[in-house]
Amino acid sequence: MATTLTALAPGAPARTVARPPSGGWRSRWPLLPLIATVLLPALPYGMGEGGGPAVGPADVASGVAVLVCVGRLLYLRRRPLGAVAALVLALPAVGFAVATVTAADPADALPGLVRYLQVFVLVPAAVYLLLRDVHGFRIVAGALVVLAAVQGVVGVHQYVTGTGASYMGEEVRAVGTFGPSDIMGMATVVAYGLLAAAASALRTPRNAPAWLRPCASVVAVALIVPLALSFSRGVWIATAAAFLVVLALTGRRQALTSLAVLGASAVVLVGGFGIGSEMIAERAASVTQVTRAPDRSVSDRYAMWSAAGGMWREQPLTGVGLKGFPAHRDAHASIGLSSGSDTAGAGQAFRRQALLSPHNMYLLVLSEQGLIGLTAIVGSWAAILLGAVRRLVRARSRGHAAVDCGLVAVALMTWQSVNFLYSDIGGPTTVLSGVVLGLAAWWALAEPEKAGTA
Repeated sequence: MATTLTALAPGAPARTVARPPSGGWRSRWPLLPLIATVLLPALPYGMGEGGGPAVGPADVASGVAVLVCVGRLLYLRRRPLGAVAALVLALPAVGFAVATVTAADPADALPGLVRYLQVFVLVPAAVYLLLRDVHGFRIVAGALVVLAAVQGVVGVHQYVTGTGASYMGEEVRAVGTFGPSDIMGMATVVAYGLLAAAASALRTPRNAPAWLRPCASVVAVALIVPLALSFSRGVWIATAAAFLVVLALTGRRQALTSLAVLGASAVVLVGGFGIGSEMIAERAASVTQVTRAPDRSVSDRYAMWSAAGGMWREQPLTGVGLKGFPAHRDAHASIGLSSGSDTAGAGQAFRRQALLSPHNMYLLVLSEQGLIGLTAIVGSWAAILLGAVRRLVRARSRGHAAVDCGLVAVALMTWQSVNFLYSDIGGPTTVLSGVVLGLAAWWALAEPEKAGTA
C-alpha cells in the first residue's frame, strides 16, 4: 500500500503526496549523474589545445545532469523554480553576460561565459532541482566523503613513499591523483569530505545505524592528515573557519567538546607521530612573511592581487572581460612577479606553469566583470549562505531530523566563500564548486525542513 508524506518541490507550497511502495534507486536514478560529477574529477585526463585543460569526465557528467534535469521538467511539466530561487540562482548570469558583451573581443570571452554559466548557474540549478529530499542530499554528500577518503589515502601514501609533488626540494606534497599541475585539487576534495563527515558526526540522523556516528568521527579526524600534508594554506584557513562556524551553530557544550577532541587528535597525529610537523609549521608561518623574507608564492599572489586591482580601476563597472586577466596581467603587474611557478613530482617532469589568474575569486571577478559582476555573484552567494544559516537555526530549534544536512550545507558554503579568498576556478575540481553551491542552495531555498523526511 502506498504511503503519504508531506513534500515540498522547490518553489512550491507544501502538500501531501503519495509515495509509491517501490522506492530505492528506481526512484533516485536522477542522482546518478550528480554522483558521477562528484566522483569523476579524480580521473586523470589530457590537456586541450594550447596547454589548457580539456573537458573532463566530470564536466561531461555535469552536462548529463543538466540534461536529465531539463528532461524531467519537460516530462513532469513542473514549474522549475520559485521566484526567489530563480532570482538567486540566475543572478550571477547578469554579470557574466555584461562582461562578455563589453569585452574588447566578445568572441574570446565566450568560452569563459560557457564555463561560468556551467559552474555557477547550470550545475547548482541542476543539483537544486534533482534533489527531492534529505536522503538524496545525504547520498551526494556521502559521495564527497568517499572521494575525500580515496584521495586522502593516495595523498598520505605519496608523502610516506616520497612520490608526491615537489615541495622544498622533496617530493612529499600530497596531491592525490590530481598531480602537481592541480596542486589544490586533493586539498579541496579532502576538505569537502572532512566537513561533510564532521557534520554527520555532530548531528547524526535519528534513524541512522549505530555505526554511522563513530565512523563519521573517525573519517573526519583521519582526513586531517592528508589535509595537513597538502601544505595548502588557504585550504587550512577555509576549513578551520567553516568548522568553527558549524561548531558555533551546534551549541556551546558540543562545540567545546568537539574542539577538545579535535585539538587532541591534531596533537597526536601531527605532534606525537611527527607527521610533517616541521614542514607544516614553516608553511603556516609563511602566510605572514610578506615583507620579511617572503615565500615566493606569497609574493606572487600579492603581486597578482595588485594587478587585478589595477584592471578594475581601469574598467570599474564591467571589468576587462571574461578570460581577460592573462592578457592584461603584464600591463598591471609589478616587476617582482615571477613568470610562473615550478611544478614537478607525482609522476610529472619539471614544468613551468604560467600564472594566469590572481588566485582570489573575488578579485578575478572584480577585474574581469567589474562591480556589476562582483555585486551579482557575491549577492547570490550571500543570499544562499544567509538562507542556509537561517534554515539551520530554525530546523535546530524545532528539533528537525535533517539538521545534519543543514550543517553540511553551511559548512560547505562557508568553506567555499572563505577559500575563494585564496583561490579561483580552474582544474578538474572546478565543477565541484557548482555541486557545493547547489547543495547549499537546496537547503537554503527549498525549505527542506518542511519535507517531512529524515
